[in-house]
Amino acid sequence: VDTSSRPYSVLLPTYNERENLPLIVWLLVKYFGESGYDYEIIVIDDGSPDGTLQVAQQLQGIYGAHRVLLRPREKKLGLGTAYIHGIKHATGNFIIIMDADLSHHPKFIPEFIQKQKEGGFDVVSGTRYSGNGGVYGWDLRRKLISRGANFLTQVLLRPGASDLTGSFRLYKKEVLEQLVDRCVSKGYVFQMEMIVRARQLGYSIGEVPISFVDRVYGESKLGGNEIVSFLKGLLTLFATT
Repeated sequence: VDTSSRPYSVLLPTYNERENLPLIVWLLVKYFGESGYDYEIIVIDDGSPDGTLQVAQQLQGIYGAHRVLLRPREKKLGLGTAYIHGIKHATGNFIIIMDADLSHHPKFIPEFIQKQKEGGFDVVSGTRYSGNGGVYGWDLRRKLISRGANFLTQVLLRPGASDLTGSFRLYKKEVLEQLVDRCVSKGYVFQMEMIVRARQLGYSIGEVPISFVDRVYGESKLGGNEIVSFLKGLLTLFATT
C-alpha cells in the first residue's frame, strides 16, 4: 500500500444528483479502500434545488471531512468553472474527473492510476471505443450521435485518443490547470477540447477501456440543442487548431 504520496483528488461536479451521490461516494470509498490509494472526494454542487448538498453533508458526516470535501457554489455555472473551482481546493498531485450520475464506475479508477504509473502519462482517459469498453442502456440514436461525434472529431482533428467526449479521466494536476485555462468551450464540447488541447501541447495520453452505463436516475443531459452546439464547437475547434 503506497501511502507516501498525496491523495488522489476526485472532482464530482453535481447538479440534482441526490439519488446518485450516496451510491457513487460509497463506490469510491470501496474501490479506493480496496486498492489502498489515498484519496479525497471534492463535491462541487451548483446550487441544486433537489437538496444534493444536504445529502453531501450527511455523507461527509459518515465518511469524514478529510474524505468528502464540500465546495458548493451559488448557482449553475458550468463544468469548466467547476473544475477550476475544484482544482483550487485539491490537495492531490493527480485529479480524477467523473460524472456523479453513475455512468462512470469507480472500479476503473485503480486501473487509471496503474496505467498512469506505468507510462508516466499526463492524462489517462477512459474509453468506450477500444478494447473491451462499451456503452450500455443507450438507444440507437444516442449511440449514433456519440459514434458520429467521435468519428467527425477523429477525421477533423486527429487527436490520437479514441474517446473524446467521455468525461472520465485522470489528470496530473498542473496539466489539468493548463488545459482548463486554455479551453473556451462549454458543455458537451468541453471534454473534447480538453483532449485536443492536450495533444496540441504535447501531453501524453493513456487510455483505459471502460464500460459506460447510461444515467440511472434523472434525465439525460444530451438534447437536440446540445447536438447543435456540439457541432458548432467542433467546427470552431477545427478552425482554430
